[in-house]
Amino acid sequence: MTIDTSISDVGAPGRGKDAGGSGVAGRVPIDRGGMLVKVLVAGGAGFIGSTVSSALVDAGHTPVVLDSLVTGRREFCRGRPFRLADIADADAVDDLLRRHPDIEAVVHCAALIAVPDSVVRPVDYYRANVSATLEFVDRLLAHGIHRMIFSSSAAIYRPDVGLGVDETSALEATSPYAQTKLVVERMLADISASSPLRVLSLRYFNPIGADPAMRTGSQIATPSHALGRLIQAHQAGVPFGVNGLDWPTRDGSALRDYVHVWDLAGAHLRALERFDDLFATGGAPHVCVNLGSGTGTTVLELVAAFNAVVNRPVLVREAPRRPGDTPGAYARGRRASALLGWRPQRDLATGITDSLAWHHRRGQILTNLAPYHRLIAG
Repeated sequence: MTIDTSISDVGAPGRGKDAGGSGVAGRVPIDRGGMLVKVLVAGGAGFIGSTVSSALVDAGHTPVVLDSLVTGRREFCRGRPFRLADIADADAVDDLLRRHPDIEAVVHCAALIAVPDSVVRPVDYYRANVSATLEFVDRLLAHGIHRMIFSSSAAIYRPDVGLGVDETSALEATSPYAQTKLVVERMLADISASSPLRVLSLRYFNPIGADPAMRTGSQIATPSHALGRLIQAHQAGVPFGVNGLDWPTRDGSALRDYVHVWDLAGAHLRALERFDDLFATGGAPHVCVNLGSGTGTTVLELVAAFNAVVNRPVLVREAPRRPGDTPGAYARGRRASALLGWRPQRDLATGITDSLAWHHRRGQILTNLAPYHRLIAG
């Protein structure tokens, strides 16, 4: 069973699933002219989900947050309809959708995401990312919700020569985390091929930055991504460990495509606005789109960019490669622009500056800075 929190979770009365659970009547389609809509954000208490929720609020829409708080933060849900539950909890999802029968689309951000951790705990990652998604989709279909934006990852690609990738590049997941994203994409493609479900998989590259209004940002106290570790090294006054200097890149350090999280949030808004048009022509019921800056930045170049905006430079030291690490990739191609009308607006320096600003503010916003709780199996 689920736990109702003190944060409001009151649905609109009058329409929805009947008491026998036979389906949903009267769902209103998303209006292409800009009708305000209610969107279920699974994982909406996490870094990306909460930022997407803020962008929805700013655009006049209503995000309804579903989150287990395994990695998410309760503080990110203030002022938003919120249910504390796992997406695999069928009773909780059923009850939430009965309370909010006017939900028109789902943004599915709920996942465990740390690559090295996934190598150590693959069972937990497959359970949280794959099995739970299957149960979640089953309930969405039962309630007549057929629009899904899925948070996927560029980690599923095998980089081409030069480390650029587009949506047609070969797929090769090299960590359990990446495998779970690839498995879910294929699972959703199969389900959408035989049901009314339509899925837009947004393949993120490397999110950085924070909500410019500083409402939300990275919630993990001990981050595994490069910029988070760089900020910690700067704060502690210690050298930053670069995980490998023998990668096939221009300076030997791994390459990443850093994209501002607020730009990612904007892409989700564009996706919701254009969702029905994307699938109106009778094409594939599952579409994938890369979300990156289009620029590859090595870790050493990231350090140089970081040192350009701080008053005390960080030194570097070589560190061993971590389990699951790859040389990286950057986004190549124009599908996001062509299909969504989206281009990133914020550069690397802005992402670094906003990340630093959030780091200085997060202690005022997050009341408990302990590392996130580990998923409990069973």
